Amino acid sequence: MTAAICGSFAFDTIMVFQDKFANHILPEQVHILNVSFQVPEMRREFGGCAGNIAYNLKLLGGDALPVGTVGRDFTAYEAWLNRCDIDCRYVIEIPDAYTAQAFIITDLADNQITAFHPGAMNFSHQNSVLEIPNLKMGMISPDGRDGMIIHAKEFAQMNVPFFFDPGQGTILFSGEELRNFIDQATWMTVNDYEWKLIQERTGLSVEEAAKKLKALIITKGGDGSLIYHDNKCVEIPSVAVSKVQDPTGCGDAYRGGLLFGLQKGLDWGTSGRIASLMGAIKIENAGTQNHHFTFEEFKTHFKESFGYDLGL
Repeated sequence: MTAAICGSFAFDTIMVFQDKFANHILPEQVHILNVSFQVPEMRREFGGCAGNIAYNLKLLGGDALPVGTVGRDFTAYEAWLNRCDIDCRYVIEIPDAYTAQAFIITDLADNQITAFHPGAMNFSHQNSVLEIPNLKMGMISPDGRDGMIIHAKEFAQMNVPFFFDPGQGTILFSGEELRNFIDQATWMTVNDYEWKLIQERTGLSVEEAAKKLKALIITKGGDGSLIYHDNKCVEIPSVAVSKVQDPTGCGDAYRGGLLFGLQKGLDWGTSGRIASLMGAIKIENAGTQNHHFTFEEFKTHFKESFGYDLGL
């Protein structure tokens, strides 16, 4: 059961400044700010929600079909996806744009300065999911605003069950628009901060939102996650990690695990635990697509973490 994953592709350029910004930004001079930071450490990572979720789903052995818009600089990223055996036929190039990218400078106090260029992501509405034959499952992840609205409408039009995963795109939508997404979606997955924002804008309680969906998943970082379905709440524990290397992309890894569980017809308790373990594996690795394992290794890790066999 292939999952069409609508969302962004991006390059993340991450730099480390070997000092503190506070030592170089003078508060009394911020009105004429002109500052430069020398950054001897830099790495460039493949990212974006569609790319990350597809990578994690494929790593588990699931069927991933990312849907997104990229720029003329996508060649290296496309080659990486091809090496990972991820189908890119519905990733289209916008010739006059760059692929979305974030430029992040972190100092020694873990402060960050980020510049984000959406680029080709702003044209995601030009990539219709109506063109995908025999579609059985979808996901709407952070992307261009118009694209998220149109793809949700198209999934609903085709009666294709889909996840609404607004992520950092939550702030782009009014309460009425968020309610409309929830009415169209089959499942919704958000973190606790995103849920609070949705709750404020829509006025919906957890119980009210859960009744509109087959499942409402709320992640709580190190405190695990909650899955509301069929008038029940399943508590999913977090998995202990040896070292928190990089939290970026943990939510995408979690979502890849959820999709895999649904594709395999597993119950929500097991699907949520697969997702939780995926997030833990990701957090122990720098970058969003640098973790690796065999499925046999994953099953062993799953039994060690939760005390029972995955059974696949």
